[in-house]
Amino acid sequence: MKQLIPLAIAALVIVGCDQQKTAVDAERDATKTAIDAKKDAVDAAAAAATKQAGVDAAIEKAKIEAKKTADQAQLDANKLKADAQAELEKAKLDAEK
Repeated sequence: MKQLIPLAIAALVIVGCDQQKTAVDAERDATKTAIDAKKDAVDAAAAAATKQAGVDAAIEKAKIEAKKTADQAQLDANKLKADAQAELEKAKLDAEK
């Protein structure tokens, strides 16, 4: 009977160690799952930021193009005005002769 007591204690220690190892494994798995979830959130945030940057760039490009078009239209109008002014001056000179 006395020989069984050390065996029973050894069995309890082994069972206790296995439970502790199982708990450590479970904690490790939970930590990995949490890290994976954070990585997924970071990936999603980066994708959203990249998409927003593309949208912002497209808007800025459209603004630049609109300004360019407006500036060119103003310059064309200034050219026409200069031509008209020159024609008026010529007509005045012709009328004075």
